[in-house]
Amino acid sequence: VFGRSVVATSQPLAAAAGIRMLLAGGNAVDAALATAIALTVVEPTMNGIGGDAFALVWDGGKAYGLNATGRAPRVWNLEKFSGLSEMPAVGWGSVTVPGAVSGWVELSRRFGVLPFAELFGPALEYARRGYLVTPFVARMWSEASVKYQTFRSFADTFLPDGRAPRPGERFTFAAAAGTLEEIADTFGESFYCGRLAAAIARFAHETGGVLDEEDLGAYHADWVEPMSTDFDEFT
Repeated sequence: VFGRSVVATSQPLAAAAGIRMLLAGGNAVDAALATAIALTVVEPTMNGIGGDAFALVWDGGKAYGLNATGRAPRVWNLEKFSGLSEMPAVGWGSVTVPGAVSGWVELSRRFGVLPFAELFGPALEYARRGYLVTPFVARMWSEASVKYQTFRSFADTFLPDGRAPRPGERFTFAAAAGTLEEIADTFGESFYCGRLAAAIARFAHETGGVLDEEDLGAYHADWVEPMSTDFDEFT
């Protein structure tokens, strides 16, 4: 709690990132974005850079909705999944075009007051200097390690010494710092149309995925009218 503002997360360093934006003169959207970006570092197996985002923003007079969820690669069709009883939960059959980065950009442009790159400061510090893994995050990390341990890229990135970090152990995430810094410096362009997009597409091609640079380049988050209903004198 800071003044009239509150930042609440599952990880105290992420909450601190939001408070830092408020102390720097930012608004609630700046704080929320810095918090979300920090969570990709301090709670990485639940809030990845390649994730999605939804937002409801109240500006004091109107509610705005942002849909930054994932979109299917353009070559997907009903036939690809017709023989399955449910959608795949892991592997390339479960991977859509990541929307979170586009959501960060849209929210910052429309409602933020701080420079976009400034929102990444706390996350970059945590990634480079390391942080002590908290108990809740350690538990989520351990569960994810069981689900994804057969994926070499996951193991190489998130399972130092072949296992998930335990509570109180330090985790340093230098590779994520480089990615986040590039996103910050290019206002997200690299992630969808530049070097990072090419790296994502190349990895997909090499490992059996169909996500490509055209899918990434065509992505954009959508501003939508939130659903509403009237009750007495309230909406």
